[in-house]
Amino acid sequence: MTLYEINQEIERVIQENIDLETGEILNPEQLNEQLSELNIAKESKRENIAIFIKNLTVDKKAIDEEIKTLRARKKAKENKIENLKQYLAMDLLNSGLSKFETPKVALSFRTSKALEIDSTDNIPDEYFIDVEPIVDKVRLKKDIQSGLECDGVRIVKKQNLQIK
Repeated sequence: MTLYEINQEIERVIQENIDLETGEILNPEQLNEQLSELNIAKESKRENIAIFIKNLTVDKKAIDEEIKTLRARKKAKENKIENLKQYLAMDLLNSGLSKFETPKVALSFRTSKALEIDSTDNIPDEYFIDVEPIVDKVRLKKDIQSGLECDGVRIVKKQNLQIK
């Protein structure tokens, strides 16, 4: 039974055990017993959902840690690949070779062109890309709490569920 269904059942039990005209409780013992059982079920459901959230949170953190580990391993592999390529290229160039071939592998150089910029002082404005400004929310919130007034910006209180 879901929390919604439990709440619906509580409403049904109350409606069945109270005379709507007089407001009299028809069977107080039965009503108390049924409501007690439903409230126990509701508490159990809340607890189980909270425990499930805690388990999901632990899983998420473990996945985040594994992602960090895998990213670090990937970066290390990328660096190793780049260093070995440079090492091999330097060896070929120092040996005066532009190609190297065996039955298992073929190495050669390909010419490419890349733009290198030492200084942006002399580059015309038309070559610069506009970047959307990003609001420093932490600083702005601190300044508003200190008395800064800014139209269209406010601090709102929120209710955030804590599960421990």
